[in-house]
Amino acid sequence: MAAQMTDAHRRFLQVLMSNGITEGSEARKIHQHCCETDKVYYAHDKLDDFISTINSHLQPLFMQIRKGLSEDDGRAHYAVVNLAETEVTKMASDYTEIELELFRKTMDLIILSENGFASSTDILNLADQFKTKKMKKKEAEQVLKVFVEDKWLSEKNGEYTLHTRCIIEMEQYILSNYQDVARKCNICHSLAIQSQVCESCGIGMHLPCVRKYFRAQAEPRCPKCNEFWSCDIPGMSRMGSQT
Repeated sequence: MAAQMTDAHRRFLQVLMSNGITEGSEARKIHQHCCETDKVYYAHDKLDDFISTINSHLQPLFMQIRKGLSEDDGRAHYAVVNLAETEVTKMASDYTEIELELFRKTMDLIILSENGFASSTDILNLADQFKTKKMKKKEAEQVLKVFVEDKWLSEKNGEYTLHTRCIIEMEQYILSNYQDVARKCNICHSLAIQSQVCESCGIGMHLPCVRKYFRAQAEPRCPKCNEFWSCDIPGMSRMGSQT
């Protein structure tokens, strides 16, 4: 039988829903605040149990609080996912059809790229190729800014990738629609957009997972096929010492 849902659980869920995505340390602060505000038992190491209770009550509503890792630094994040709407159409209430078309084409570029990024130049060039209404490049630039603000995309030095929120919420959609190229990280088993790939067996690993896995190894070898890992390991020299 599912544990009882308290006001603290409801308050925590409301905050997560309003945030869109919440970083792990912030989620722990919210957890503590909600428990102390509603005078219920608080244990600093029981956040996942606390969330499991909420998820047991969300299950009939086809919703779930999901945990995912940032591909940039490996930090945990939490987002509320609507399991009944796993496609890009879940964004339809917030964006116009032409804006959604830009997002779909941007997602194509990012996922089909070798490094998990798409340049602003390549994305803006797509605006001329829409099937229906054309989008001016200035308009496309503004829409991309909105996607970044709403945490569907991340941008660094003119390069765009999928935000952690997007990866958490759209994992099943991406795995279903990009079956030939989408892969899960061999270490954390989450969807890997930015990853290194073994040249021998083809498994992928997030950069933070690569860094963590090979940290203590003098000679990095693939965790699956045991062949030498030929990619440069972030933050490590080839002798295994930290740079």
